[in-house]
Amino acid sequence: MAVFTPVTRPELERWLAGYDLGALIAHEGIASGIENSNFFVDTERGRFVLTLFERLEASQLPFYLGLMRHLAGRGVPCPDPVPDRAGTLLGELAGKPAALVSRLRGTALTAPAGTHCARLGELLARMHLAAADYPGTLPNLRGLPWWAETAPKVAPFLAPALRDVLADELAAQQRFAESAQYRSLPRSAVHADLFRDNVLFDGDALGGVIDFYFAGVDTWLFDLAVTCNDWCIDDATGEFDEPRLAAMLRAYREVREPDAAERAAWPLMLRAAALRFWLSRLFDLHLPRPAQMVTPKDPAHFERVLLARRRAAPALAPGPES
Repeated sequence: MAVFTPVTRPELERWLAGYDLGALIAHEGIASGIENSNFFVDTERGRFVLTLFERLEASQLPFYLGLMRHLAGRGVPCPDPVPDRAGTLLGELAGKPAALVSRLRGTALTAPAGTHCARLGELLARMHLAAADYPGTLPNLRGLPWWAETAPKVAPFLAPALRDVLADELAAQQRFAESAQYRSLPRSAVHADLFRDNVLFDGDALGGVIDFYFAGVDTWLFDLAVTCNDWCIDDATGEFDEPRLAAMLRAYREVREPDAAERAAWPLMLRAAALRFWLSRLFDLHLPRPAQMVTPKDPAHFERVLLARRRAAPALAPGPES
């Protein structure tokens, strides 16, 4: 979340006139994130988050908004898109596609404990099962085709040894994606970006999951790997914190047990999840867009994570009842 396109109070008031939300009280830009322009919006009827979509096309946005409505309707705590008076979820503001969603309670954690990881693991498994019948078909736009397109753009900024790592890992992931094993993995619409800053806790209670705008159809295992690679690691080294990882996986498996193909693919999928975010952070650092409020994230972090996974990745052993 960031601000690339500013919104003045008068133009926001005119836009909100199409909603049954009462008068605008206040709005402010949200500085975190690097993809869309986001604002907190307070009206007489409540608190909301406004998103102006900077890269996604209007034709793609019903997938994301529909997924949030689908999950919210199945009891998953996530933002629920707000319809305007005509029942429409997507509008236009300041020349950009725009949507308003409910604002959840809570704040993001910077140093989660095992209990937090367990609560998120349970919720992630519920999200996967709840999304299984979501009819949207938009692929993960930051999946393998994007990796293959982006790697040559960022490679010139890397030292030779790291360029070799990037080329080798991309080739390994391309081979894996062509395998029957990969094609057999369970999949549906997934969040695909379930980092600490996209989960809110209200005290010890999990308040909800936010920012679904990197969602897409991908494997459940990739979604789990992305989550573990952020929530369950030592940030200084990229290595796993074993108690937090065990808590996350145990809670996930209490709701949904990964199958044999997923267990076999786990080490390579952890590498895939690290590669995806190493590439995106390299791209955002070296080929940035202008923004009024933006904080690029350090690609060296996911360089460490990927190198750690390439050295060793834990097995996903079968549960006691599988």
